[in-house]
Amino acid sequence: MSNSTNNKAKLWQVAFFTLNNTSTNLHAFILGFVTYYATGIAGLAVMIISSVLMAARLFDGIIDPAIGYIIDKTESKFGKFTPLIIVGNIISAGTIVIIFSVTHLLPESVQFIFFTAMLIINKIGYSLQCSVTKAGQTVLTNNPKQRPLYAIFDSVYNIGVFTGGQIFVSNYLVPKHGNFTLSLFTELNMYGLIISGICALFAIVGIWAKDKKEYYGLAEEGTKTTLREYWGVIKGNRPLQMLSISASFDKLAMSINRYSVVGVMLFGILLGDYTLSGTIGMITIIPTLFITFYIVSIARKTGLKKSYVISAWIGILGFAGLIVLFLLIDNPSTISLKSIGVSTVLFLILYSVAIGFANIPTTLVVPMIADVSDYETHKSGRYVPGMMGTIFSFIDQLVSSLAPTIVGAVVGIIGYKSQFPEVGDSLTTPLFVTTLVLAFGLPALCLIVSIIAMKFYHLDAKRMEDIQKGIAQIKSNVNKDDIAAL
Repeated sequence: MSNSTNNKAKLWQVAFFTLNNTSTNLHAFILGFVTYYATGIAGLAVMIISSVLMAARLFDGIIDPAIGYIIDKTESKFGKFTPLIIVGNIISAGTIVIIFSVTHLLPESVQFIFFTAMLIINKIGYSLQCSVTKAGQTVLTNNPKQRPLYAIFDSVYNIGVFTGGQIFVSNYLVPKHGNFTLSLFTELNMYGLIISGICALFAIVGIWAKDKKEYYGLAEEGTKTTLREYWGVIKGNRPLQMLSISASFDKLAMSINRYSVVGVMLFGILLGDYTLSGTIGMITIIPTLFITFYIVSIARKTGLKKSYVISAWIGILGFAGLIVLFLLIDNPSTISLKSIGVSTVLFLILYSVAIGFANIPTTLVVPMIADVSDYETHKSGRYVPGMMGTIFSFIDQLVSSLAPTIVGAVVGIIGYKSQFPEVGDSLTTPLFVTTLVLAFGLPALCLIVSIIAMKFYHLDAKRMEDIQKGIAQIKSNVNKDDIAAL
């Protein structure tokens, strides 16, 4: 039995299990380009696709409580989390293949219905696997110096997915296939889904030794919480409420900034060279890693909350600096790696700061959900990590689902109603302003909302230390009672 205050994990277990998030992020990265497939190959309208993607994310959030209930009730000979990783990955990967392979072959009258149905099924599989990342933190480790380590591994892996993936798409696939063609999506899916499957297997290896009943909260005989009790848990858990709102707006900020269309607008039109999106991403890898290590070192000393808020503030300053930079320079195309001047250097510094720090809260939030789950266990005796993670996901999806619709609506206002802005489009004043708003302005505004919500989140380092001691004491008392009863 593991009844000590600190349930420690081996470093490789943390590293391996973090790959579960990488696995689902690869699926999310692939689907980030589905707008170009749906509008350019299948022939669906911009606002229709934007609305469908928003609806799919809303559906993802709606089903999350049921997914959490499944996680909390699951106990098999293979553990609580392992079966869900496998099933979730298979469903999500399978539907991605079907979406990109079949939709354009169907009659126009059924394309929309088919596309929507496949996205819905995809979200079920995606949620099954993705929810395990949050819920599994509770069994992996409760050591306050170890939980922040997730952020380091996740940041490194995300660089591979989002930066490496963008380099792969912009510098290799687009030139090779001549824009976003069907052959491009076929090749992207092949590599992305295979790597995702491998990451899922490593994640299973990482959680395997800890995916046992002795690590499930107070190790009671199953959870007695029912679906109808979810509202009571939400109502009585203020840290869950505040963290969900804060992290949702942080996620919305980065969802808008990372949206494939916004990347095309920023690099392909405003700067006039879409290959810069991958190249600059590669240049910012080292600064991003330094930022991550710095923030995690703060988190290990002073707690997750403080490092979360610091990161959000610096991210805001970085985005604000980028807006000022573009308003001051006469020609955005002077930002180029072919002739590096002051504007290019300032852009690289500000972009590294903005993206590097703004990404940190979305990574730190995963171990923070484990803190919220431990708070609930200490307060009520319930061990419901699935519920905690999926209630969080519900609110997260509800807010972040607005990203496709926001982008679609904003570009629609300036005239892009039948298709999204594409590489090579002329830079007009409305397009210039819209790009700054979507790439930097709205993300900064969302981070401000995130910081306001965190003012009411009280699980700092001292409070979490008291909670872990309390849980350990309860376990110790339960064991003494069991021994006395023999």
